[in-house]
Amino acid sequence: MPELAALHDEPFVPEVLESDLVYGGRVWDVRRDRVRYGDGEIVREYVAHTGAVAVVAIDDDGRVLLIQQYRHPIRHRDWELPAGLLDIAGEEPLAAAQRELAEEADLVAGRWRPLVSTWTTPGGNSEMIHVFLATELAPAASVHAREDEEADIRVEWMPLSAAVDAVLAGRMHNGILSIGVLAAERSLRG
Repeated sequence: MPELAALHDEPFVPEVLESDLVYGGRVWDVRRDRVRYGDGEIVREYVAHTGAVAVVAIDDDGRVLLIQQYRHPIRHRDWELPAGLLDIAGEEPLAAAQRELAEEADLVAGRWRPLVSTWTTPGGNSEMIHVFLATELAPAASVHAREDEEADIRVEWMPLSAAVDAVLAGRMHNGILSIGVLAAERSLRG
C-alpha cells in the first residue's frame, strides 16, 4: 500500500484512434474522441477548454473580494472569484490573473502567489484553472468598461472565514470559489 502523502494524479495517454470536432464555438469547442482503452475502445465527448485563472484577493483587513454575475447555464447569479480564460496566445497564467483582477475589479496587487490548480470537471472538459492569492491591493490606474454579464457585476468584500462558512453551509456553490477560499484560509493560517 503506498504512503498516502505519495498519492498523486498520474498522466496516462491512451492511443487516440480518431478525434473529431463536433462543434466549433466562439470560446471553446466540443470534441468526440475514439480511444483505445484496455482491450477495447471507448468514445468520449468533451469540451476542449483553453484553461482559466481565478484570484483570491485579500485586503489588509482579511476580507476576500467576491463578485456576483449571471451565469446562463445554471440560471443563477452566483458568487465567484474574479476569473477569466487563458485565451490570449502565450499569456502566462499569472499575467492572466493580474489582467482579470484589473478588468473585473479595477484592482492591482503588490504580492502574488500560486494557491492551487485544479481541473474543473475532468469527466466533461479539459479545463485546468490556476488560482492565485493576491494581497497588497490598490486601485488600478484605470476603470475597465464592462459589457454583457460583466456589465452588472456586484462586488462584495467579506471576511475570509465568513466566505468559508458560506461555502460549507451551502449558501455559495461555485466550485472555484469553494476551492479558492478553502485553500486561502489554509494557506494563510499556516
